[in-house]
Amino acid sequence: MDDVIVNKAATIKRCLNRIDEEFQNDPQQFRANFTKQDSVVLNLQRACEAAIDIANRYIRLQHLGIPQSARDSFGILAQHKVISDSLCDGLQRMVALRNIAVHDYQTLNIEIVISVVEKHLGDFTELVQVMMKRI
Repeated sequence: MDDVIVNKAATIKRCLNRIDEEFQNDPQQFRANFTKQDSVVLNLQRACEAAIDIANRYIRLQHLGIPQSARDSFGILAQHKVISDSLCDGLQRMVALRNIAVHDYQTLNIEIVISVVEKHLGDFTELVQVMMKRI
């Protein structure tokens, strides 16, 4: 068991719990509450960073290559059949959302955040499950 991966998995779980607490399956209230929005976006960023760290740690431990970017980390895992192509795609889209939020490339569309929360948080859970089976 690798402590780094285990700790990052715990971070993802905490972030997903915080997202659930703030979102509360109520998109209307979420749209109107900037504090909830900030909390959810921050925890999405943290979960994304932890997922990237998990990918990079596994790649390093298994000597799978050297990722050139955060997106590339998930591409390497998919290339080596560690994760599915669909999970890779979902996690790469998560990195794109993180980049928009962190670097303010463009205004963050709250509807995209809502869609991610409602439909794609399972990508983080799936990555953790796959990695925990492999370490």
